[in-house]
Amino acid sequence: MIAVNELEQVRSVDAQISYLSSGSHINRRFVAPGAEMNTGSYELHPVSVRDGRTIKDRFNLDEHGFVLSEHASAVTDFRDSDEVDNIYSQEVIDIVKQLTGADRVVSRGWMVRTSGDLPKREVVGYTHQGGVQPPAADAHVDFTPDTAERIARQTYEDNFPDEKAYSRFIASSLWRTFSPPPQDWPLALCDGSTIGPDEGTPNTLVIVDELPNRESMLGPLPDENKAIKATVFQYNPDHCWWYFSNMNRDEVILLKFHDSDSTKAIRVPHTAFHDPSLPDAYPRESVEVRTIAYFK
Repeated sequence: MIAVNELEQVRSVDAQISYLSSGSHINRRFVAPGAEMNTGSYELHPVSVRDGRTIKDRFNLDEHGFVLSEHASAVTDFRDSDEVDNIYSQEVIDIVKQLTGADRVVSRGWMVRTSGDLPKREVVGYTHQGGVQPPAADAHVDFTPDTAERIARQTYEDNFPDEKAYSRFIASSLWRTFSPPPQDWPLALCDGSTIGPDEGTPNTLVIVDELPNRESMLGPLPDENKAIKATVFQYNPDHCWWYFSNMNRDEVILLKFHDSDSTKAIRVPHTAFHDPSLPDAYPRESVEVRTIAYFK
């Protein structure tokens, strides 16, 4: 646990985090190449985001749900899909094994995000693999517990059909920025120990070639109960937000989407936020890889 005197010594940033507003909504997240939109109603809340840079070694996956670590990559250009596919995917598997102690790790695709200019080329058919998207704009976790359990089970059956069942899994993202520090829209992480087990609202993922009008977004959605769902969160003053300033391309953050071991920190809400505290910030460019780690 991080001591009170340590908390008092770290710098903090006054920021605004976008949370799901109270009330009843149809919660869906439409994703198209280069664009994303939520149908729910969101509102900004002022929060203090602590900078964990000076106490970076005090964070761990079991207690906080995220960890910062140093891992240089052999990739020279994270915008080069071939390089990322051929080099980075295996690097990520090795890193996640090292950080979690898992026996097996499966990569489930990667995405580049940027607060700068998006590609001008037309891209048809969004997948979480090799695209370029804007930074996520609200407090969320990429899966609901049910979605994580279903995807973990199917992924294991597809990749290890003859193996015995796993005893535990961690669905997570390995996040790396490759733009120079400081970044204008860094990644904020909510301490997993400050998230209640009953918090969160499902948000259905809908993948489209281009964003439809709002009326269509709110209309009937066939088989919505079978769709992948994320979790979005309402404001809670107990949430404790962190980030790591001045990240460089040789650092990575591993953050949990879901840990099937409920005695540990289970999940980490996260979002981009605007950091005005450091001058001459560069547009953020980052690469994220979703993984599922399995334990015998």
